[in-house]
Order: sequence, then C-alpha cells, then structure tokens
Amino acid sequence: MENVGTTASAAPKKGRARNRRGEGGRLREDIVAAAVELLDEAGDERAITLRSVARRVGIAAPSIYPHFPDQPAIMLAVVQREFAELRNSLLSAVEKAGADPRRRLYAVCDTYLDFAQAHPERYRTMFGGLWMPDLDASSLTEADLAALGNETMGILVEALDACAAAGQSTSADPRGDAVALWLGLHGLAHQRAVSPAFPWPQDIDGRIIVALARLTEPPA
Repeated sequence: MENVGTTASAAPKKGRARNRRGEGGRLREDIVAAAVELLDEAGDERAITLRSVARRVGIAAPSIYPHFPDQPAIMLAVVQREFAELRNSLLSAVEKAGADPRRRLYAVCDTYLDFAQAHPERYRTMFGGLWMPDLDASSLTEADLAALGNETMGILVEALDACAAAGQSTSADPRGDAVALWLGLHGLAHQRAVSPAFPWPQDIDGRIIVALARLTEPPA
C-alpha cells in the first residue's frame, strides 16, 4: 500500500506547523485536500498512500492515524467530499433553472455531465472506476459505500417526479426511471471520457434525457 509513484511524491510541502488545540479538523481537511490533489495529478488511486499524503501535507505519516485508520478511509473521505460538491452544484443549478420542472430536470442532467467532464479522475473514483475498496481488508463497511450518492440521486428523483406531476413526463415510477436516466448519463459521461474522437451527435444528451425520463413534447 505504500508503493508511491513518482507523481505522488512530487511537490512535498515544508514541515507543517502543529495545530493548536481544537484545530484537528483543519488537519483532516488538509489530508483530504492533499489526496484529491494527488488523484488529479496521477489519475490513479494507487498514488494515494499514507506516506504520499503525509508528504504532500508536510506531516509524518503516523499523524494521519488519529483522523484516518487506513488508506481506504482517506479515499472514502475524498469520495464523500466530491459527492457533496456535486450535490451542491446540482442544487444550485436547480435553483437557477426557475420553476419549470422540465428546465430543472435538464439543469440537473447538464450539471451532472459538466461535473464529470471537468473532474474525470474524481468522477471515475466516485463511481468505482478507479477505486474499488476491499471491505475485508479495510476499516470501511457496506453501509459506508451504500450511502454514497444518495443525496444526488434524490435530487434527480425529485426533478423527474416534478415533471411527472406537471404532466411533462409519462413516468409512473419516477425513482426507477431516475435510476435508468442516471445510468444513461453515466454511460455517456464515461464514453465521452474514453472515446473523445467518437462523432457524438450534438443532441445526444437531450435524446438520452427525453427517452429515459419519458418526457412529453413541450407545448408549441
């Protein structure tokens, strides 16, 4: 687990000043931020080790243990942070979209795809493309993983449910259709990342949204 690549060992910080009493939360945030930086730079979860993170923060590796018992716990915190960022972006997009349910649904979907494109390594880590923890060999539990993404999925379900209530979608199962819609968006986000030269139709995202959300034709 301590096999640090060349990218991970780059740009260490100078020795970090000791936190004053009550500032342990700041060190925890610094550890997570350092792990995110390493992930962005290396694009590989293996670059994130206790040693590489400690070097980036400017602390001794044992200083991490009061905050994180192992590397998977750091990765979980990274993923939780990014899901919180995605949730906040989705909520902001919904608020800016106004009262029309269709516009709000499109805002959620567009913002989701924009996030995936802007942060490819973080996105792939959030959804298991770079990070698949071994529960038997870490401090993590199934409940830790099951809770990831619940709030963001809830935003998508709520947006689609509002469309159905307004007669803008024929969905009789907004949650089930929201899961199908998410799978469509996730597939598009992934394939755009791995197949950038593919001649994607300009309206491919709209086609996915209309079909999987069962949207009705807007009034003329």
